[in-house]
Amino acid sequence: MKKNVGIFIFDDAEVLDFAGPFEVFSVTSELNNFELFNVFTVAKTKTAIRAVNGLSVNPTYNFTDCPKVDILILAGGNGTNQAVKDPVVINWIAEKHQETEITMSICSGSRFLAKIGALDANPYCTHHLVYSDMKKLVPSGIPIKEKRFTQSNEKTYTSGGISAGIDLSFHVINKLHGKEIIQKTATYMEYPIHKEVYDL
Repeated sequence: MKKNVGIFIFDDAEVLDFAGPFEVFSVTSELNNFELFNVFTVAKTKTAIRAVNGLSVNPTYNFTDCPKVDILILAGGNGTNQAVKDPVVINWIAEKHQETEITMSICSGSRFLAKIGALDANPYCTHHLVYSDMKKLVPSGIPIKEKRFTQSNEKTYTSGGISAGIDLSFHVINKLHGKEIIQKTATYMEYPIHKEVYDL
């Protein structure tokens, strides 16, 4: 059944954190008759967000009109420092996390998962410059610095910095649809699949 992939974005989100997974999931669907995923962005409001280095992005949905999310992707970036202090954002993520099949953070998007308690006593990955802050946000969490991504619990995944979100996206699709599907996508994208995509 086609799954809704919602990518949460916000001011000062890191561009590749959301654009990388968007490309992997949407191209995978495109190459398979658009039958696998419906990929969209969502923000607190429909006002254009200003990503890191000034890229302007118009969210598809806001918190009010966002449809059910099967796979929730939480981008990272400098903006996470402010976004995690917004109770409206944190409450929305917590609510959506309850209904998802998979929730995944990219880079410093791990801060959101720490804030909602999803990483308590669980392993996690994040950007190499964010581990010290994560220690304060989730003291019981287990940092896995040597991995590009990891499974934190039954349905929660975290990835390291920026480009690692592409590899985590391939890993999740591999789990859902198998090796042939992701190899077709990688060939089209001319992207070398990292070995952890298969090994984790």
